[in-house]
Amino acid sequence: MATGTVILNCARIEDPGVAAIDYLARLTLGLRRGGCKTCLANPNTELLELIDLVGLAEVLGARLVDVKWQPEQREESCGVEEERELPDPPV
Repeated sequence: MATGTVILNCARIEDPGVAAIDYLARLTLGLRRGGCKTCLANPNTELLELIDLVGLAEVLGARLVDVKWQPEQREESCGVEEERELPDPPV
């Protein structure tokens, strides 16, 4: 099982809605099941307020950071080498 932190860059979420929060929550859940922690990078104020409004501030916003992306200094977060889509959770 992989361990580490995956940084989710939220800078491109300009007009956040419930769909963005749902996506972040599902992604966070999938990564936690895989043994990784998540960290939101560059979230705007509207996104933070919406996360707080839906009650997921502790789950999604507990570890906020301001990341300056520099590809030459980027490291593998979880050591995951393959990509795959996360399955939909049971209804």
